[in-house]
Amino acid sequence: MPQPLLFQINTRCWLRAWSSLLKRPVTLANVPEVEIATWKQRGFTHIWLMGVWATGPKTRDVARAQANLRALSTEAFGLGHEEKIVSSPFAVADYTVAEPLGGADGLQRFRAQLQPHGLSLVLDFIPNHLGLDHRWLVEKNAVFVGSETQRPETFPVAHDGRTTWVAHGKDPYFPAWSDTAQLDYRQPATRAAMIEVLHSIAQQCDGVRCDMAMLLLNDIFGKTWGSFPTNAPAPTAEFWAEAISSVKQKHPEFLFIAEAYWDLEPRLQSLGFDYAYDKKFLDHLARRDYGTLQWHLRNEGGKFKPVRFLENHDEARIASALSVPEQKAAAVLLLGQPALRLLHDGQLAGKTRRTPVQFADYWPETANPETAAFYERLLALVSQSAIGHGEMEFCETGVSHCFAMKWKQEGAPPDLVVVNPAPHRSEFQIRGLPNGCELKNLISDNVSTWNWGDGNLHFDLAACGFGLIELRESNQQK
Repeated sequence: MPQPLLFQINTRCWLRAWSSLLKRPVTLANVPEVEIATWKQRGFTHIWLMGVWATGPKTRDVARAQANLRALSTEAFGLGHEEKIVSSPFAVADYTVAEPLGGADGLQRFRAQLQPHGLSLVLDFIPNHLGLDHRWLVEKNAVFVGSETQRPETFPVAHDGRTTWVAHGKDPYFPAWSDTAQLDYRQPATRAAMIEVLHSIAQQCDGVRCDMAMLLLNDIFGKTWGSFPTNAPAPTAEFWAEAISSVKQKHPEFLFIAEAYWDLEPRLQSLGFDYAYDKKFLDHLARRDYGTLQWHLRNEGGKFKPVRFLENHDEARIASALSVPEQKAAAVLLLGQPALRLLHDGQLAGKTRRTPVQFADYWPETANPETAAFYERLLALVSQSAIGHGEMEFCETGVSHCFAMKWKQEGAPPDLVVVNPAPHRSEFQIRGLPNGCELKNLISDNVSTWNWGDGNLHFDLAACGFGLIELRESNQQK
């Protein structure tokens, strides 16, 4: 099975950009076929449509009241463009596809477009909380964390002739999200209702990216919300074990991706997740701590099936942190990993400004032609190689900041990925390769050389140097 290559798209901004380009409304019902074909050509296996679910006016008003978002909107679009600020897609009013995006029928047509190209569809599941506009606040008020009296980071909800104070959704290390309502996973009714939501999503796509998945673990949830009393007995089973098992009984191939932190990734995978975020990959790379990254990939990274990325909607653009040569080396290193590799909307164009998730349009910025051309070439080459399609093993380089990975696919010669992300030239050698093989360089944008000597393959990589190299059996060996 190939390693998944996931493309994350900001759905609202993406459809508005196509509408502007074509000067007609573009929704999920009529996405240009050229877009789908391009994804296939670049080797993507999964498309993550972020933000398809319906939101509401209350969460929109919360977003527009935020001074920082208003300031960013003015910087991006000028004065008088309040309409550019909309609800956060993570404050869901209903798990139905927003009508302006094409509704349920539009999503069904889009998924049907993907299938002939072998592309799978991933959508959001935001398990920790719902938006302020969700009907459950009145219809199923007991499924939320609440209090009979006002408390910090709560809001009033009138129902059944009385008022209760519902907690806003929260990560315990940060202020609460003021556009959300916290679900109470100590309540069996909450778990049952959210498993039902998951089943409804599973009928519409091929996988889910589960937002802040670790917040639902029993011990994490108990510590976060222990000061809010409940009459429910402490749960013994983990929600994720119940939910994932239930969905996979009906949809065995359904993909579960956990956004996860705090070194809880292996634990979440033990509960059924197929992949979990490996944020340390990005952190070490962005800090240029290559020795620690090398150790992480060889040790911690093997304890779970990781999702690796250089950016996403929560992170700064990698182009704002690394130079263009560093970005190229980082991209080669990322795609050479045995992982679910995630590429982000705008990353392939070298965008430097992150678009806030509450914006209806992309941050206005032109593409970097050099970065865009490099990604197009790199992705095309990788999709036709053994990289990401066979078995990978790390090769010893003896240099802590240099990386070498050998990919072997049955019936094809092995391919090597070698990367020196450091800002200085480096030399190393790899032992144990078939001696004397012919070397075909697939891609390299700088002065990098390699040669055989003493039965080993010697490399001299320039600063931020890399190579994708096919090892071909020489005529003398045949």
